[in-house]
Amino acid sequence: MIGVVNYGAGNLGSVMNALKRLGLTARFALAPEELSPGVSPFEKIIFPGDGHFASAMESLEQSGYAQALKEWIAADKPFLGICIGLQVLFDSSEEAPPVNGKPRQGLQVIPGRVRHFPGRKVPQIGWNRTSFAKAPEDSRLFQGLPEHTFFYYIHSYYADPEVPEFTAAEAVYMVRYCAAVERGALAAVQFHPEKSGVLGLKLLENWASHG
Repeated sequence: MIGVVNYGAGNLGSVMNALKRLGLTARFALAPEELSPGVSPFEKIIFPGDGHFASAMESLEQSGYAQALKEWIAADKPFLGICIGLQVLFDSSEEAPPVNGKPRQGLQVIPGRVRHFPGRKVPQIGWNRTSFAKAPEDSRLFQGLPEHTFFYYIHSYYADPEVPEFTAAEAVYMVRYCAAVERGALAAVQFHPEKSGVLGLKLLENWASHG
């Protein structure tokens, strides 16, 4: 069973609908305790959503999901982050102002920072060509997908990993940026596969089929 983390963000229904179309069994996680490795009812976790980095982290910390997600990822259990679910994996974000002179921290499981797109034409909204950083057959996400697949994006900030090897895909919008990361059983994408048609569903199916 797939657990979908519900921390108050929007867009969760479209993820559940996409999983249902694929015939995958999923439900919302009811409490952080359900993410405890070894006793969790879930085999895999999806953390989706749109939103503000600081608000998302505040909600995760107050609800207890921040620590639960760190423990799940540390145990190398299958995890998929979508949109803000990618950005909160990083150390900090330019979207979040400092608290008491210190940067608002993310989950800090991927070294790097989330940065604002340069220029005034933000957010990026719509379809964008996405290129793979490694051969599709070596990726848990992109197997069977054509190189330069178009996915649907909506965001004003982009992830900038410190470790290039974690980047699984890139896109260009004023700058070339990281569009997906993969590290062990952890995967995350900046775009919305649940809104990206047949190829987006294929990506979700790829992820779900891996142990």
